[in-house]
Amino acid sequence: MKYLIAGLGSIGRRHFRNLIALGETDIVLYRTGKATLPDDELAGYPVETDFSEALKKHKPDAVIVSNPTALHLDVAIPASRTGCAILLEKPIAASMERVDALQEAAQKSGAQILVAFQFRFHPGLVKAKEWISAGEIGRVISANVHFGEYLPAWHPWEDYRQGYAARADLGGGVVATQCHSLDYLPWLVGERAQALWGLADKISDLEVTAEDTAKIGLRFAGGALGSLHLDYNQQPPEHHFTIVGTNGTVKWNLADGAARIYRALPNPSPDGRGTKGEGIWETHPLPSGWERNVMFVEQMKHFADVVKGSANPSCTLEDGIQVQKMIAAVHESQKTRTLIKL
Repeated sequence: MKYLIAGLGSIGRRHFRNLIALGETDIVLYRTGKATLPDDELAGYPVETDFSEALKKHKPDAVIVSNPTALHLDVAIPASRTGCAILLEKPIAASMERVDALQEAAQKSGAQILVAFQFRFHPGLVKAKEWISAGEIGRVISANVHFGEYLPAWHPWEDYRQGYAARADLGGGVVATQCHSLDYLPWLVGERAQALWGLADKISDLEVTAEDTAKIGLRFAGGALGSLHLDYNQQPPEHHFTIVGTNGTVKWNLADGAARIYRALPNPSPDGRGTKGEGIWETHPLPSGWERNVMFVEQMKHFADVVKGSANPSCTLEDGIQVQKMIAAVHESQKTRTLIKL
């Protein structure tokens, strides 16, 4: 299989290395000359500087879209017209503009698109999803995410002010860049968000041109309520969620990666004032030796199966579009100070 990688920044390099680790060596690189990382590891691989020509000349089976968010559709739309499989980094675009063109192109050509929300491959989230889907905590009532990180510490080797995450013109901002939770929360709950309100602004002292802090409220289709906190400023970083159901609670924390479930024991007292039984906590730890890149490796293995035609994307273009609509709704809510229906 021939892979074409468009965008060789940090995430593009990760995909490049993981492809090689999985035995894939037929790789073409589309480059614009704007990457700030050393090129030593890329030596020996064919390089193209015109994307249309790259598609015509190499006829790749798959395209990995890992350039800045604002440029995603410039690559994804022509790639999808060829019918090749696409790994599309999140979020899928900087706005909803031209997303319909991507949908139309993929529908006409049959291109399979996997949106790169790697947290769906985290063992803790996979276990949490399994518990919730099996009804282990009953009906979901509420869900909360806290996702705070310090932007300058993401890539210490580069000036954070020049990265896409800090720049509005490249599609950055904390809502778009940390939109993982906008994907995985509905996935875990098992329902799409029906309505949303959001507050997002540049509040910290960081030198960014996009918002660095956000509070988001959700109402899911089944009535459950959700809330999210996102920021670029928290030191030390913190990423965790809590999902409360009628019969228990599921928790996860990135710090140790473990998923935890509390199963309430149904044993109501005769006077209706509470329960006699005590619940039980169960912890599902990470596998021994697990490290962060395993998520990306598992995602790439799945993508390879999509390319071969032996699997359908587990995170579809439609999933990515739903997240894009939520991102747009947060900004619309910030402007109008209203609840936005999705």
